[in-house]
Amino acid sequence: MLTLEEFKQARQVLKGVLAPTHLIHSPYLSRISGNNVYLKPENMQVTGAYKIRGAYFKISTLSEEEKARGLVTASAGNHAQGVAYAAQQAGVPATIVMPTTTPLVKVNNTKDYGAKVILHGGVFDDAAEEAARLAEEQGLTYVHPFNDETLATGQGTIAYEIFQDLPDVDMILVPVGGGGLITGVSTLAKLLNPSVKVIGVEPTGAASMKASLEAGHVVTLPQATTIADGVAVKTPGDRIFPYVQKNVDEMIALDDNELVEAFLDLMERHKMVVENAGLLPVAALRHLDCKGQNVVCVLSGGNMDVITMSSLVQHGLINRGRIFTFSVILPDRPGELLRVAGILAANSGNIIKLEHNQFVNINRQAGVELRVTLEAFGHDHKKQILDALRKADLQVKETDTGEMY
Repeated sequence: MLTLEEFKQARQVLKGVLAPTHLIHSPYLSRISGNNVYLKPENMQVTGAYKIRGAYFKISTLSEEEKARGLVTASAGNHAQGVAYAAQQAGVPATIVMPTTTPLVKVNNTKDYGAKVILHGGVFDDAAEEAARLAEEQGLTYVHPFNDETLATGQGTIAYEIFQDLPDVDMILVPVGGGGLITGVSTLAKLLNPSVKVIGVEPTGAASMKASLEAGHVVTLPQATTIADGVAVKTPGDRIFPYVQKNVDEMIALDDNELVEAFLDLMERHKMVVENAGLLPVAALRHLDCKGQNVVCVLSGGNMDVITMSSLVQHGLINRGRIFTFSVILPDRPGELLRVAGILAANSGNIIKLEHNQFVNINRQAGVELRVTLEAFGHDHKKQILDALRKADLQVKETDTGEMY
């Protein structure tokens, strides 16, 4: 089993390498959860994620012969950047196999650190098979992204910093993909204080660790479907699984829609960009059955491309009733558009987009379609606007989504 001495060694190696990510208290998240919530912002870490910890420490333990052969790994993005950065610092060539669905920002960042990038397969497991093949075929040294005790030891140094900032921490929430992060954090946390509760959080579409714990052995899901690409893993690590069985108190699985809410919470309340995998602990706060506890959410990374970010913002605003679209059939005569605009203005509805379509019907006497996308203050305000339109004898139909573009 991993020992305290090994974690101390990792902490020593990583001194001067890591960026400080001190805990941030969140009054808003504390209020909505009934607990004292702190954020561990690994999205502000070197390479934008915690993965630099394990990758750097692992590479530091390799022999000269292992490094000389060159490194290869598979990653959905953050481990890729960690290995690429650490390899560059060590002067070692690195080949990274990434799923074809990897966000562009992660691909480009990995290349910027000097690594060779190969895009292969739809999910991490496909990329991992290709990386293993390259390792055998070309004699490269494989640095596994999670199924490695040494790597997990590096990731676990997060627990040292949590206890340093918050000695009386009661609970740590950790996102889970393959299991490397939660193995390190939970093992060291229990060594430092056995009473600390460690909870893992997965998306329901890729809850391989939860399924494995329930089965009592590692299982492989038929697919891993989630917007949290960083934890889209079908098979957790078998070498680290015993640590998870021993040290993790509970697993929570969340729907992807809950990550959208968490994204807006952190953007608006803390001005932080956190990728979907890192949002899992924040979303899990609403599922806790405790009150008054000191809770730390590990925000595992912040490497999110702008397209994904804009999509989350749009869906989040729609979910909160702050953007919506409606259509109405109007008589084809002057002044009707002005009438609708007047109702919207009187109820403080801010128009984002407007389409006036005279060709919706062959017979223009049947009316023309007006389609409007509005900004509102929330669901109550949205209802107020729609009710006002209907009181004016307008047949309003709300569409399924608000359209920003």
